[in-house]
Amino acid sequence: MRHAKHFAISASFSVALLIPSVSSAQVPGYPERPIKLVVPWAAGGATDALSRIIAQKLGARIKQAVVVDNRAGAGGTIGTAAFVREKPDGYTLLMATSSTNAAGPYLYSKLGFDPVKDFTPVAYVGLIPNVLEVPKTSRFKSAKELIDEGKKKPGTLNYGTAGSGSSQHLAASLLKRVAGVDAVHVPYKGSGPAISDLMAGQLDFILDTGSLPQVKAGSLRALAVASERRIAALPDVPTFAELGYKDMLASAWYGVLAPAKLPTPIQEFLNREINAILADPEVKKQMEQSLGVVMSPGRNAPWFGEFMRTELVKYAEIIRVSGAKME
Repeated sequence: MRHAKHFAISASFSVALLIPSVSSAQVPGYPERPIKLVVPWAAGGATDALSRIIAQKLGARIKQAVVVDNRAGAGGTIGTAAFVREKPDGYTLLMATSSTNAAGPYLYSKLGFDPVKDFTPVAYVGLIPNVLEVPKTSRFKSAKELIDEGKKKPGTLNYGTAGSGSSQHLAASLLKRVAGVDAVHVPYKGSGPAISDLMAGQLDFILDTGSLPQVKAGSLRALAVASERRIAALPDVPTFAELGYKDMLASAWYGVLAPAKLPTPIQEFLNREINAILADPEVKKQMEQSLGVVMSPGRNAPWFGEFMRTELVKYAEIIRVSGAKME
């Protein structure tokens, strides 16, 4: 089925789960000290950029510093595995992604955490479609030129990712399958380092979710978007579907989690505060125009928990279709 061939939001959840939770204006005694927001990727990528926006805005709302803590490695699983050992007191949160909590279980034999049982869902943030990008100095001026070379000269092109199991890895694996491209995978500890090497001409391409600032600055050239429709941030860049690859649909989702057994009042408080941030017109514009985020603020914590369980099931088929292998 077509929906099993891309990484996107399922809209089949109960309407009741879309109603935001109602909680008291404040949780007594919380927060009384700074909060740490763990980002299981290197600085400079989409997860890091999203996290820093939310950390700054959340800190201002709750009158406590929210500090981003980057813990990169193994497709986000190293930092995530360390995170689940933290106390469930609301002072350590995680910016989770589809890579860690949906794809990871099918790509790593030693994951180090249960993608559902070890977490408390807090707030869904949104998703970002993958974008095919090349250096500004690249000889490829269109997606067709790159795909044609990748088919005619197997193994001569290389592509960077944020690590095995990352959205970049799965998107590239899908491109290789649906378009017949043969290219060499170069994994990094996050998309930031991969983007740096791409801009330096050390890589031929990437299918990224977080480098729109570099595209808009002219350091990278966007060739195609792996979404059903063109995105607001890149209105002049065609979709893969427009180029004849209708099944080339890929995106990554992002959301805030806490360790398992977080008290419900703190869960509801954080959900409401983060949703208030996401509903802010200034934040919405920044995320949509600068990062290409597709947003749907107002999702409560139970909805996010059910979404994660559904995505975990769906990614079993996504991994199979993409051709990505377990490490």
